[in-house]
Amino acid sequence: MPAPIRFPTAAELPAELRVDASAYENRWLCDGQVRTWAGESMAIEAAVCVRDGDRVTRPVLGRVPALGEAEAMAALAAAKRAYDLGRGAWPRATMAERLKAVETFLAKLKPLRAEVVKLLMWEIGKPQGDAEKEFDRTVEYVRDTVHAVKDLDRQSSRFVIEQGVFGQIRRSPLGVVLCMGPYNYPLNETWTTLIPALIMGNTIVAKLPRFGQLLHLPIYSAFAESFPPGVVNFVSGDGRYISGPLMASGDVDVLAFIGSQRVGDLLKKSHPAPHRLRCVLGLGAKNTGIVLADADLDVAVREAVTGALSFSGQRCTALKLLLVERAVADEFTRRFADAVSALKVGLPWEPGVKLTALPEDGKCDYLAGLVAEATGKGARVVNANGGEWTGTYFHPAVLYPCDMSMRACLEEQFGPVVPIVPFDDEREAIDAVVASPFGQQAAIFGRDGERVGRLVDALVPQVSRINLNSQCQRGPDTFPFTGRKASAEGTLSVTDALRVFSIRTMVAARDDVANRALVASIVRGRTSSFVSTDFLF
Repeated sequence: MPAPIRFPTAAELPAELRVDASAYENRWLCDGQVRTWAGESMAIEAAVCVRDGDRVTRPVLGRVPALGEAEAMAALAAAKRAYDLGRGAWPRATMAERLKAVETFLAKLKPLRAEVVKLLMWEIGKPQGDAEKEFDRTVEYVRDTVHAVKDLDRQSSRFVIEQGVFGQIRRSPLGVVLCMGPYNYPLNETWTTLIPALIMGNTIVAKLPRFGQLLHLPIYSAFAESFPPGVVNFVSGDGRYISGPLMASGDVDVLAFIGSQRVGDLLKKSHPAPHRLRCVLGLGAKNTGIVLADADLDVAVREAVTGALSFSGQRCTALKLLLVERAVADEFTRRFADAVSALKVGLPWEPGVKLTALPEDGKCDYLAGLVAEATGKGARVVNANGGEWTGTYFHPAVLYPCDMSMRACLEEQFGPVVPIVPFDDEREAIDAVVASPFGQQAAIFGRDGERVGRLVDALVPQVSRINLNSQCQRGPDTFPFTGRKASAEGTLSVTDALRVFSIRTMVAARDDVANRALVASIVRGRTSSFVSTDFLF
């Protein structure tokens, strides 16, 4: 049985884990310069509390600029100048030149690994193993993107002839991209849009999430030293004074946003020309796990616990609702609760820790409200210490038996509350997925090919990915990542992201002697960076 978390005193913190707040003070990146901000700032509090007797508090890790509309517009102006209607040095650079800049950036990023990992642990409470994985996966994603774009560029270096017309089709950038990543994967999820957008020749204004900001500050210099001025800009502050004005300007060509449906809708509506705005949105999810009576319960429990409670359930791909066939519901729930009780509770840097503090203000109160509402309607908390909380730590609450009238079954809890609903007929499980406004993923646990196949066909029109006997997840990054209904707009994967941040553009001519000679002279003289047979190996 896990004990409630024990937060450390200041004296108990090892020197190598302490954060010097003065090293993270009021910096932002604009027009190729890491600037110091002397105006109003926001204190960044740790997810991990520090104990002083019976009192626990959240220490301040650093401060970030509370920028306003003027600074947001300055960053946007820098990005516009760098793009210059597609005539800037970055959008006109060859793919080889862009990738060289990216490789330079990666070389500067790697020595920052330990610092970024430490900030991920402190600021958003990410366990050390997961924090290291996020950094390493991000670097791997950048490398995979570089390989993918080489294949794309190689294919587009050829001329094609059709019906007496010959031409060359390449991908060209779209313009200025506003990138807004989430707090739960502030490095990886932000960069899965930022990096492909950058590689395809766009310029960037990145708005940092409310939590997970400090880890970017040490990386600003690497961006400034690797890319031309104005190509990458980072701003921080209240979205009302930054994101809203940026969108209302009409000068944002692409919105890459990962967050709530409400905010995504507001941002889209703020743009004066929505027909011209390209959107790449990762929004909410209520991924459902369906456990059939013939499922291998060892597999189902293992995958469901990991799927529901990795990073304390703070993942869009988390299993947020478990529907279990009644014949095995009691047994599954007992095993599931035992497995949750075996998870290690502690501080993010302690070896093997799976459950730790939450970064969001008021999150524990919200989760406690879900538990209270469910138990008031007849559900029980079936795991030891479930729903207990102190400071920023909320111990997972496994709720059973639940029904689909409960808030825990309907809302995206984005935290360690796991509702389990028994069902008698598979139609009940299908109806629950159909009724959900979300449509990202589902998981089916079972061994009967006829029943599983029938469920697959029923769920394919509802979600974008169905996982068989395994948890919901994003990876591998070469697989498409998207969603139906209110869960997403656009598709992200290594290759899909390159396409979504660019557009197919072609130069064509009637296939005659004069035009062939003209194009040959352009290619030989290298007078155009677009019309070229150069490609990367």
